[in-house]
Formats: sequence, C-alpha cells, structure tokens
Amino acid sequence: MRSALLAGLAALVLVAPAVAQPIDRHALVTRHNVKLAKVDPSAPLMVGNGQIGFTADITGLQTFPEAYSKLAPLLTEAQWAWHAFPNPNNWSYADVTTPIDVRGTKQPYAYMKDWSEAESRPAMAYLRENPHRFSLGRVGLDLRDRAGNPARFEDLTGTEQTLDLWTGVLTSRFVYDGQTVTVRTRVHPTLDMIVVDVESALVEQGRLKLSVKFPGVSRTLNPDPSDWSHPALHTTKVTAEGAARLDVARRLDDTRYFAALQADRAVDFTAAGPHAYLVGPKARSRTLGLEVAFSRQALPKLPTVKAADQATRSHWRSYWTEGAAVDFSGSADPRAAELERRVVLSQYLMALNGAGEVPPQEEGLFSNSWNGKFHLEMHAWHAGHFALWNKPEYLERSLPWYIGHLKDAKARAASHGLKGAWWPKMVGPDGVDSPSKVSPFIMWQQPHPIWMSELIWRDKPTKATLAKYGQLVSETADLLASFPHRDDKGRFVVGPPIIPVQENHDPLTTFNPAFELEYYRWGLETAQRWRLRAGLARKPEWDAVINGLAPLATKDGLYLPAESAPDFWAVAKSQPCSRRAVGAQCMNRDHPSFLMAYGLIPGKADPETMRRTLRAVESDWDLRQTWGWDYPMAAMTAARLNEPEKAVDWLFYDAKNNKFGVSGMTPRVHLDEHAQAFVPKAGEGGEVGPDGPGYTRAAETYFPSNGSLLAAVAMMAGGWDGSKGPAPGFPKNGKWTVRAEGFKRLP
Repeated sequence: MRSALLAGLAALVLVAPAVAQPIDRHALVTRHNVKLAKVDPSAPLMVGNGQIGFTADITGLQTFPEAYSKLAPLLTEAQWAWHAFPNPNNWSYADVTTPIDVRGTKQPYAYMKDWSEAESRPAMAYLRENPHRFSLGRVGLDLRDRAGNPARFEDLTGTEQTLDLWTGVLTSRFVYDGQTVTVRTRVHPTLDMIVVDVESALVEQGRLKLSVKFPGVSRTLNPDPSDWSHPALHTTKVTAEGAARLDVARRLDDTRYFAALQADRAVDFTAAGPHAYLVGPKARSRTLGLEVAFSRQALPKLPTVKAADQATRSHWRSYWTEGAAVDFSGSADPRAAELERRVVLSQYLMALNGAGEVPPQEEGLFSNSWNGKFHLEMHAWHAGHFALWNKPEYLERSLPWYIGHLKDAKARAASHGLKGAWWPKMVGPDGVDSPSKVSPFIMWQQPHPIWMSELIWRDKPTKATLAKYGQLVSETADLLASFPHRDDKGRFVVGPPIIPVQENHDPLTTFNPAFELEYYRWGLETAQRWRLRAGLARKPEWDAVINGLAPLATKDGLYLPAESAPDFWAVAKSQPCSRRAVGAQCMNRDHPSFLMAYGLIPGKADPETMRRTLRAVESDWDLRQTWGWDYPMAAMTAARLNEPEKAVDWLFYDAKNNKFGVSGMTPRVHLDEHAQAFVPKAGEGGEVGPDGPGYTRAAETYFPSNGSLLAAVAMMAGGWDGSKGPAPGFPKNGKWTVRAEGFKRLP
C-alpha cells in the first residue's frame, strides 16, 4: 500500500495551476470533523470498524434513545449478527415459489403479486423476514440525581460533541447537576468491541455508572429490531466474573453469541434485571474505562482500554493516509467546500457501514430496512468505490461472499434451465432469495461480481487475483450468456420476465432494458479478457451473445428505458407527466438507469444520443422521485460525455434524497403517492414529517448515496479509460482547484 501511495503522489493532478505538493491529509480530514452542540434527531453519530457499528446519542453512548427519531434507533449491529424466529413448519424456498411461464416452460420465482399475499401465505412472510439483523446490546450511562432518580434528557445542559475523523474517537461533554461529564467512545479496529471512558465527579460520587443491556428481537424488525418487553424470550448467562471482567453467553432462539465487559480497574458488576448490568468502580475515582466486546465465540483476553485506544487511532490514521485523496481547497466555486465535506464524511461512513464480511444492507449498521437483508444490486455502489480510491482490501472483505455461495447460485440458475451462477437480489447471509413483488425479477446485479473483480484486477493485476476470482467471473459470465434468448429476428433478447433497474416496469412484459443489455455485453467482454489473462481461449458461446445482443432501443433520437416501452418519452413529455409522474401512465420516475449504459460502464452507446437522453431526463423526469444514488450516477454520465459543469450540477441537484446532513448521511424519502409501492409500511405515515407535506421519510440514512458519490468523485478526479488530462470530470472554468492523488481509473 505504501508503494501505491508513493505512485499516487507521483501522479498528483491539479486542475488549476498550483504547486504539486502532497495533500495535507490531516488538515483535509479534520476540517470536516463533526461538531454538535445539541441533538439532531435524525443524525446520531456512529463509530465502528466495518464489522460492527455503534450508534451514539449526544452523551456519546446510547443513554437517551427517546431524543431521536423513531427511524434512528440507537443500535449495536454486526455483520455477523443474524437471528431467525423458530420455523416449526420447516418452510423453505420451495414453499414460496410461484410457477411463471417463460416462453412455454414453468420456472420458479418467489413472486408476491401483492404485499398482502404474505398474510395468506405465511411461508412467504417467514422467508421474507428471516433471517434478520438484530442489535447486540445497548451501552449507556446510568446517571442519577442526588435522590437516586434517573436523569432526564432535558436536565442535561452544555451539550457538545465532536467526532474526530482522524482518530475515530467520539468525544462528548455535558453538564448534569452542576458537574461536567466527558465521554470518549470508539470501536476497536479488529475486535467487535466498543471502548468507552468516562470522566466526572459524578463517577466518584457513585451517581454515574455505565449500563450494558441486552435486548430480545422484536417482531417489528424495521427500523429497530430490539425488544425490551419480553425478557423471558431470551437468556443471558454469566459464564465468568472477575474483579474487572464479566463474561456472558447470550441466546435468542437458536442464535448464540458472547459478550465480555472489561473495565480498566476493579469494579462492581451489579445485575439490573435479567439482561442488564451496571458497572461502577469499587474505589473512589473520577474516571472509569470499559470495553464491551461481542463475538460468535467465547472471548479471549482483551487489550487494555489504553491499548485499544491506541489501536483505534493508529487504524484511522492509516485509513486516511493510505489510498487516494482529493482536496478542493482554493476553489472559487462556492460548492467546493461542501463537496469536500460530503466526500470526507462519506469515506468515514462507508468504512463503517460498507466494509464488512457480507455485502451491506442499504442502511448499513445504522438501522434496519428490508429486515436488515442486503440487496446485491446495491453492492457495487456500496463497495466498488473502495477499489477506485485505491483501497481494494475493503472491497475484498465482502467479495468472497459470492465465492462461498457459488454452489447455491449455480443451483438457482439450473432451476431455471440456465448455466452459470444466478445471483439473487434481496438476501441474508444464507443466500436465499426473499419473496417480493420486485426482487425475483431484478437482474442488473448479475454482472456485478465481474465489475467488482475487474476493479480488483486493475488494482492488483496478478496471477493470485486471477486464481482467487477467476471461477466467480467465469460462472457469472455463463449466466450472462445463457439468460438472453434468441427472438424471431435472430437477436439475443433480455427478458421477459425482467424488472429493470427502474423498478416500475411490468416483469412479465418487459424486455431489453437498456442498461442491462449494455452491462451484460460489457460483462461478457470483460470475462473474455479474464480468460485471455489466464492463458485461455475466448469462449465462442460468449462471443455469440456479445455480437448478437440487441442494440439499445431508441425512438425520436432518445434511448428508451426498455425496448418494450416505445411510447415512454412521448408520455413522459406530455403535460400530465412531465416532471410530475403521479398518474399510473407516467413512468418517468424512479431510477433513470439507462444513463448508466454510458457512465458507470464504457458502453457502446452513441454519445450524442445519450447526450440528448440526458437532456430529456433534465427536462422531463420527475426528479422528486429519484433515489440518492441517481444523482452521482447521472454525474458519471455527464462526465463521460465531457460535460463537467453538468456533472457537478448533478452532484448538487436539489432534491429531498440528495441532502447530506451534519453526519454526512442522506435520508430516503418517497412521494406519498408512491411510497408504499417501494416499501410496505414505509415511514410512520399520518404525520407531516421533516420533508414537508406530500412526502414520507422511510429512513434517516441510505448509504448507496454515499458510495455512489465516492464512485462519481473518483471518476471525475481520477479519470476513466480514455479520458484526458487531470481531473477530467471537473470544470476547467477557473473556479475549481482539484488536487487528486492515488486514484485508480474507472473502466
């Protein structure tokens, strides 16, 4: 990594003339430290390491969850922490499939015609909800007044909180009953362990202790899976207790895990119920340090609080000094500082939420959506940017998940009479597809393992990379070659059934969606290059599909979202639909994904046709109903079209889902008319939320926004194959000073 950094420094690029000196990364990062003086109900701050995430309130712990939005629960979630309710009926995937006619043959799809079908087919509800993520525990302050009563949130004054991005340490201060309390919180870089130390006279007075509680799992899994009301449904068993350490074994149905509480001095561990403990020093002291570690196995000896603190600081220093960086200081464009803030905070958040052993869920480790399951079509946005920022090891944490599930993916393809590996959309760690109105027909995730493996190759072009991911690339390509079928014109056609990236198309009639066509073509061509790198000949059957796939459909000089929608733009441009796609006939909402055919990938689309299509999106798409990753995605298309001013404009498009809050998170907001079409029971409903009348806020965070921003900025600052000059995606109008180092080019 150090040699890569030196190579990156040698390639340091600037848009405006300046001295080519290495970026002062400490200054770059720390000028965007998050500082709060009061609660932001939508944005509790996070610390974590990619495997575990800890969401903290203004006290630095999880003391006052009631001060936050119901969509922002204070959770402790881990990538390995999954639970399933008992399944006495032994329901399996076979119990939730529906035979769908596919050109004269019946094929199994876990298709729900309506969300209400889960009520009449309980197997569907079970497979959709299980397994699910759960919260491992809650670590907070037990703060008491002089009479011994619990403190109220409103009794706190002088609150201030700083998240030091350079060190990964969250420092919180407040005053209670005239006494200052200082709390420092962080997460160990390699252990799933929260590390906290507290300093206050209240500790010495015995009125401030640390509290550790373990919840059950609620039947209402989203956004907060914690159940605090049924203690008899789970167990907490003390397995060892010493002067400064308490070990417990946890059981929730068939899920087992372990926790260890280790203090920095002799303490009293006092049971505060069947699943809760208070921790206070035995001897008088103003300070108390505590580590709370979680694991799938009994925990070994833990480092000291001081050693854990040093390890955390060292880890984050390495994270920021290695890989790529971009600095916009000195720019005259007033948006530059805000873009830099968004980029730095997104780098932090994705290291916490997008770099674990399994593909991340869309809300990461912050809260649950879709029962905490991950959506494989989002994996490219969540983690592909790591390779572009010259941090491939973070992408490689989750990429092996596919290798471990190749057998399952091949069996899924075989059940449809196809070759290769068929990757599902919405899954848990078991890899079982979840029943849905949409998920079974989504197919744009299929080339993702090839795209991500190619990014790894471009970072590490070695025989070891070919050996590690070669079979994954080959099996994925076999599916890409066998899923299309020949039509009566001799073309290879994709679908039906298929739902494109833009999910409001009928799965049973849609065919040849634009991005999928181009992505399959690109994926197969890339897989052929992998064969050549390995000394193998091209596969003729792959070449037949590459050369025979239908071209992207056009009408009136514009690319269509799918060939099966020839009147799309005529309707979209009509008065009832243009920029306001509410009526059923108005399809110009959701993801304008056809833009990716000449943006995310270097497709064979005609640049001028794509340029006209981008203009049509700008003039007629209902951009109120786009998602957080759509804006960077459009920016990538503008950049590849050599329209850097447009690219920056897209990054800053003024939409509800493109608002980066104080912590760097963006919300997920839907227009009321269509909220339930995407997520059953989205948000709370019935009240006007923070986004104003007519909108439903479904989540306080949506991490594909952050990942796509990082991918777009990497492309714009670091370039793409065939781009010319430094920072080719940024304007050359004298308003931007872009200092970029260490980036890898996008294909």
